[in-house]
Amino acid sequence: MQVTDIQWSTTEKEISQSAFDRAHQREIDTLIQTVTEKAQTISDVSEVWQLHDFLSAKRHEIDGKYDYRYSGLLFVFARLVREKWLSIDELEGLEPDKLAKISALVRMG
Repeated sequence: MQVTDIQWSTTEKEISQSAFDRAHQREIDTLIQTVTEKAQTISDVSEVWQLHDFLSAKRHEIDGKYDYRYSGLLFVFARLVREKWLSIDELEGLEPDKLAKISALVRMG
């Protein structure tokens, strides 16, 4: 079965959306904390531009990472697990085959 041919039940869609949203919020919360800390230490304009560059790069990274299309969701989940924004346990309730594919992708990364 191709990854793009995978079917998602209503329950799996709910589990997936919840896990996806949770991981996204964790990463955003961490980003906000990081930016707040960096902003408090700014002492000249060059540091303002460095913060701007950092935020631009993070926006590009986060916007590219959090793509909720079912055709690529297993890859997204594998990356989020690998980066520790999500644990495989938070995907409990997905079909065992999907969990096995995600776990295999995590190990490959």
